[in-house]
Amino acid sequence: MNVENLRNNYPKLITYMETAGYSNDYISRLRREIQWILAEADTRGWNCYNNVYQHYEAIPLSPGKLEKKRAYIGAIMEFDLHGNYPDGKWSGLVERGAYPKLAPEFRSLIDYYCMAARERGKKESSINTESKNVSAFLLSLQDAGINRLDDITEEAVMSVFVSPDGEQLKSYNYRKFISAVLKVCIPLNPDACRKVLSSFLPVTKRVRKNIQYLTPQEAHAILDAMDDMSNALTLRDRVIGKLAYYTGLRCCDIAAMDLASIDWECDLIRIRQQKTEEPLELALTATVGNAIYDYLTNERPPVDCPILFLTQQGPYRGMESSSIWRVAARIMEEAGIRQSKGDRRGFHIFRHHLATTLLGNGVPQAVISGALGHAVPESVEAYLSADLVHLKGCALSIARFPVSEGVFAGE
Repeated sequence: MNVENLRNNYPKLITYMETAGYSNDYISRLRREIQWILAEADTRGWNCYNNVYQHYEAIPLSPGKLEKKRAYIGAIMEFDLHGNYPDGKWSGLVERGAYPKLAPEFRSLIDYYCMAARERGKKESSINTESKNVSAFLLSLQDAGINRLDDITEEAVMSVFVSPDGEQLKSYNYRKFISAVLKVCIPLNPDACRKVLSSFLPVTKRVRKNIQYLTPQEAHAILDAMDDMSNALTLRDRVIGKLAYYTGLRCCDIAAMDLASIDWECDLIRIRQQKTEEPLELALTATVGNAIYDYLTNERPPVDCPILFLTQQGPYRGMESSSIWRVAARIMEEAGIRQSKGDRRGFHIFRHHLATTLLGNGVPQAVISGALGHAVPESVEAYLSADLVHLKGCALSIARFPVSEGVFAGE
């Protein structure tokens, strides 16, 4: 393994990390890792950075320490081989997911599907979701000793979907993903793909959970928490919460917003939606605009990063969607609501609340669908089940039935 580039340039990496706000402890550990690699590379016969990581796997280290080593070595590898500075994302040192563990024929199936789906113009997010689920399905078959499409049996497929006592293990959507991939891959192996599609995949129940919604009392508690400057919420938490509450933006869209998303001159929010890749333009209200301004002027770290919402500890970088979810959880904790097991805490419930509030106020469905950025207007129909204002109008009177009023009074 040639480490001359690393030897000559690693001080640039250290300088970047010091400037970006990494802790002194992290930088010291990374520097020691670099110096150890430089000292040992020639004598140990390593061919690549994966060999360095495998050295620690063989020791072995505890899962926590091994994860730290992966982060250090991955950051060094990205800098040495690609000139990339750390950004907090997965380095690629160790591939994640089921796909890297698949047998060659199963990998070929996934590769063929991805290529064919892209040629058909399918969205990258859908390709990613379907390929990941089918990779997991194929890995389950592989763990049962099956490494080829022609060797797949009905018994093996059923063991993935149904437990020995007859309980359904996989969802309707999981089956749908497998079906979608195999249909595309029929030209690759017609007999095997058709056999699994027509004979082996079981019928799965489509389970629809009751949709949780915000009560008026919960909505008031949330608004009070976001306006209460004495609690532990940061300015960033407050503005993210208000964006979600008043605009219904998805977590992924909030995380992807950059400084240019805010048009102060025209009082508009302009984004390209992560889910549909379609543009969306929303009014920038005074409530949301003032909260954004307060965050930008009083709390946002003064770093050269175009992303609007940044992490609050160095190295400063754009937030991930998962971090946006945690903001929702903190807001609800400060509001004193939804703290029981099973309670829905993500910002999607804010999106749902906005839709049902607009429906209850008589706003046309097409207008609501446009404001929420739906690809098709019919998507708003999922929120009708919580439109209590209009649902009450559908209730039948029981005045003509001989039921005592005392029954309803609890007598």
